Amino acid sequence: MSPRNPEAVLLHVRVQPKARANAVKGWHGAALRVSVTAAPEDGKANRAVIELLAQLLDVAPTSIRLVRGAASRDKWFRLPRGAKIPA
Repeated sequence: MSPRNPEAVLLHVRVQPKARANAVKGWHGAALRVSVTAAPEDGKANRAVIELLAQLLDVAPTSIRLVRGAASRDKWFRLPRGAKIPA
């Protein structure tokens, strides 16, 4: 949980950019592994991950915020409270 917004949940995501397809690969330890077709330039891969997470969690893309790891494969996203994180 975020100390600034107790209504939110933080999700650790490990991203594979420039993949063949956008997909959720499952859990690797505490991180959700995802792949996106977008290249890691100009925030394209980050936006693609947000879109993929929004579809997966059935929330609006604008409710998901990247809070750490903009230039890294390991990223932390703030999700709205009540988002159903896959098992």
